[in-house]
Amino acid sequence: MAAPFPPFEPDDDTPAGRAPANGTRLRDIPLRTLFPNILTLLAICSGLTAIRFAIEGRIQLALGAIILAAILDGIDGRVARFLKSTTRFGAQMDSLADFVNFGVAPAMVLYFTLLDELRPFGWISALVYAMCACLRLARFNVQLDTPNRPDFQQDFFVGVPAPAGAMVVLLPIYLVLLGLRETLFLDVLVSGYVMAIGLLMVSSLPTYSGKTLGKRIPRSIAMPMILAAVIFVALLLSYPWQVLALCAIAYLAALPFFHNYYYKLEAQHRRDEDVARRKRSEGRVKPAAAAPGTAPKKAGAARPAATKPARQKQGRAAPK
Repeated sequence: MAAPFPPFEPDDDTPAGRAPANGTRLRDIPLRTLFPNILTLLAICSGLTAIRFAIEGRIQLALGAIILAAILDGIDGRVARFLKSTTRFGAQMDSLADFVNFGVAPAMVLYFTLLDELRPFGWISALVYAMCACLRLARFNVQLDTPNRPDFQQDFFVGVPAPAGAMVVLLPIYLVLLGLRETLFLDVLVSGYVMAIGLLMVSSLPTYSGKTLGKRIPRSIAMPMILAAVIFVALLLSYPWQVLALCAIAYLAALPFFHNYYYKLEAQHRRDEDVARRKRSEGRVKPAAAAPGTAPKKAGAARPAATKPARQKQGRAAPK
């Protein structure tokens, strides 16, 4: 009797129901392979639950669900690398989770909170943001297959990443929860702000990723970093909307510095490439230097090997 579900093949391109090309039986997969995928599914559930809370008018719970989805999204990839269970299946599902959690969920929360008063214009703003998130994630997946990227580009994203975009686009809700009065004029500003953040996501603006930041740190700052992390979490739990609003404003203010830093590194990379190219060209053009104390050989200095036999043949022809 056939199994009701096809076998889980996270890294196999063989279509379901067809035997592998080499005819071997598929091996059982380790349980650790499933754990990162479970975290990704929990993140999707959290993002969808945020939409439900927004429909019911429980905005604080909706924001909390999006934050939980962001936390799960941040650890599932690291857990997969730690357990050595990274798969193409997990990478594709993580991309779909990002679209739901940081594209659809924030757009729906904003619409049911601030943009619903604008009716079609508010809905168009939400759609633009969600579609920009989709395009940004598709471009990110394509760029993963780009080989021979310079080392400095590994520390930068192209455009605002989807998780950061979701945290930043919710800034108007943070301010409303802090006491900002909601008016029609504010809703219009929020509509333009949402579309602007969406355009930043699909733009070519370089943004710092921090992927290589903190892989190894000096021992002298280990304890201060632990204390700083504890203090940040304590502030986030005690004053969530103030901390999130400050983080969003700080991130937007840092975008010009990311831009300048990227192009400074790019100019330095080009100078290094020009110097290396010039050295290679000089090494090919410059002739090999002669050894000291040796005179150069002339073209006619060496006698042909046929002269000796000819001389011997001439001596035999005229003996004394």
